[in-house]
Amino acid sequence: MIAPVTLPVPAPAADRAALLEAAVPVLHTARTMLRAPRLTDFDALHAITGTDRSAFEGGPSTLEESWQDFCGMTATWLLRGHGLWTIQTRGGDVAGFVLIGLEPGDEEHELGWLLRAEFEGQGLATEAARAANAHAWQALRVPSLVSYITPGNTRSEAVATRLGATPDGTIMGGRITIWRHPRPEGTA
Repeated sequence: MIAPVTLPVPAPAADRAALLEAAVPVLHTARTMLRAPRLTDFDALHAITGTDRSAFEGGPSTLEESWQDFCGMTATWLLRGHGLWTIQTRGGDVAGFVLIGLEPGDEEHELGWLLRAEFEGQGLATEAARAANAHAWQALRVPSLVSYITPGNTRSEAVATRLGATPDGTIMGGRITIWRHPRPEGTA
């Protein structure tokens, strides 16, 4: 497979893509901006999902599998009004991704995050996930919000804990822990 980002996008199609990108809400935190994914972000996603770092998520993924995930998580904006954001630092680097998702088999909206190795340990995942969490409750008015985390993924468990989530059962025969995010006071 040729990397999908290497093929040129004709001007009319690029114009349409820009209109769709503009429809995705941009969220700002102290150190990041959460924005719509762009084709140029794919390499950053595959740098996460295409390596052993994604073992907790069933990886590593092939280039094709990463592309399918990238497209699916991005398309959720059109289908559900929420989806994948790119976490961009104030310096312009793509640090990772955060999403409000609802994949096949999910019974509740999921708050998820993926960070590139060089940006771990700086609190960026927590910062970005906190902004997405607030957006999910306030703007989307989700009925509930969970994170699905493989037991032993201590970095993700720590992020969930910092966000105030607590373990609330398992799915997939105990292979995944449901981390429940509390509903903020004042949200319906």
